Order: sequence, then C-alpha cells, then structure tokens
Amino acid sequence: MLAKLLLVVASFSILSAAQAEDSAKVKEITAKFKAADKNADGQLSLDEAKIGMPRVAKGFDKIDVEKKGYVTLEQIIAMAN
Repeated sequence: MLAKLLLVVASFSILSAAQAEDSAKVKEITAKFKAADKNADGQLSLDEAKIGMPRVAKGFDKIDVEKKGYVTLEQIIAMAN
C-alpha cells in the first residue's frame, strides 16, 4: 500500500515538474514574441521573426501553414509543443 502511494506521489511530482516547465516555456516564448512584434499587431512577419525570433524564422513556412505571411503567438506555441 505504501509503495502504491509513493508511486502516485512520484508520478504527481513528475507531472507537476513537466507542467511547470511547459509554463516557463510558454512565458519565454510569449516574452520573445512581444519583443519581436515591433508594430504590436499580434502577428509576426518573417522580417520581424528574422530579427527577434530567428528559430521561428527558420521554420516560418512550417508554422505559417495557411500562407498568410505572418504567424501568431498561438501558432508558435503549438509548434513548440
């Protein structure tokens, strides 16, 4: 019984750590996005990405699946997960 309880506690700790890591990653991406979005329109053009988020710029075409010429924060976060 104690072994099962310890397993549950360990599993919870691992999940909590993973969630905290994901949250930290989202906060970091959000901060970088806001800094790169020079005109604050909520859209990152390829030029903005090249300057402020070079990794996003490298994968821009994969993120901009609808070929709109810009990517959103939500699209970047989705690709990061």
